[in-house]
Amino acid sequence: MDTSSNTLDIVGLCGSLRAGSLNGMALRLAGECMPQGMALEVIEWSQVPPFNADVLEQQGVPAPVQRIRDRIARADGVVIATPEYNFSLPGMLKNLIDWLSRGADQPMAHKPVAIMSAATGPLGGARVQYDLRRVLLFVNAMVLVKPEVFIGNAQSKFTSEGQCSDEATRQFVAAQMAAFGRWIAQARAMQAG
Repeated sequence: MDTSSNTLDIVGLCGSLRAGSLNGMALRLAGECMPQGMALEVIEWSQVPPFNADVLEQQGVPAPVQRIRDRIARADGVVIATPEYNFSLPGMLKNLIDWLSRGADQPMAHKPVAIMSAATGPLGGARVQYDLRRVLLFVNAMVLVKPEVFIGNAQSKFTSEGQCSDEATRQFVAAQMAAFGRWIAQARAMQAG
């Protein structure tokens, strides 16, 4: 990853913890499609424990959560690619956001975020995005509105090695990543002004 000061540092979060996740493939595609001057680092978060306010109050933030909080705080933006579970967010992704939302130093506050979803069904995970937007609104994240990316029938759009084999999908993701770069610049201007 290019870490020069002119490069936008983007953190990627996959809502699925599966090794062969279609959303993991979509997230890697987002990194490939980012315009020059942006770099994606997908962070692993499977060690995040279930949220428990007693643990937070008595022991503080667990080390795996603190590591993610610190990494997101340093980033210029976050891309989330997530599947839809039972018409909504995967429980572990919601759990992660619950941990991130605690404390005065919430790393998602005023953080530009782009959302995409991939699913085996024709809707491409549309319902999860609406619920995720509501959750991110509450934590005061600055979510990119358009273009939206819903990768329907995703199993037919990636090879067994995880490479995108569908040019239209690649173009949709590239358009979103270009818009995300502009959104980060707008968010910075709003915060500075």
